[in-house]
Amino acid sequence: MYLKYGGAEAAIRDLARISRPGCRVYIGHDEIKRVQGGLGISIMTTPKGVMTGRQARREGVGGELLCEVW
Repeated sequence: MYLKYGGAEAAIRDLARISRPGCRVYIGHDEIKRVQGGLGISIMTTPKGVMTGRQARREGVGGELLCEVW
């Protein structure tokens, strides 16, 4: 994986791990919120595979919230 840089600054500022092996976090499609006002993405596992929160909301599926990247 290569990180994208704009000048001397990285495009990815932070990553928050939500689900952990000891504490899984599951959410429905109506509970998926925007990350950093729409500037970030959330990554989820769903019955239809791994997808972003925006894709899961569009498909109408919930699942396990893995992390948020902004």
